[in-house]
Amino acid sequence: MIGILAVLVVAWFVLAPPRFWLNMTKAVTPDATTGAQLVEQYECRACHRIAGEGALKAPSLDGVTLRSDDPVHVTLRLWLRDPRAVKGDTAMPNFRLSDSEIEAILAYLIESDQSR
Repeated sequence: MIGILAVLVVAWFVLAPPRFWLNMTKAVTPDATTGAQLVEQYECRACHRIAGEGALKAPSLDGVTLRSDDPVHVTLRLWLRDPRAVKGDTAMPNFRLSDSEIEAILAYLIESDQSR
């Protein structure tokens, strides 16, 4: 019985890591430079237009941080954290981003929008 429980706990950590595990293992410096690197690493521009570059298979992210209906970017943070929790039928995958990765990507998007 203990063996089965141990296997289930390990499987849970591997298949659906909780937030604290993601935050421990994927911690980054939450700045725009790191955010730009993450945008490249996760190939965000394969679907989104960001800073005038990329595809339009998904909504453009140009100006997304300037929208007045969400001045503290709650919706964007939720999308980056778990896209299907925001919109169940979205094609956007869950990249299992840590909180610091989300803040870094957001910092990059803010900087990109302010420089345009």
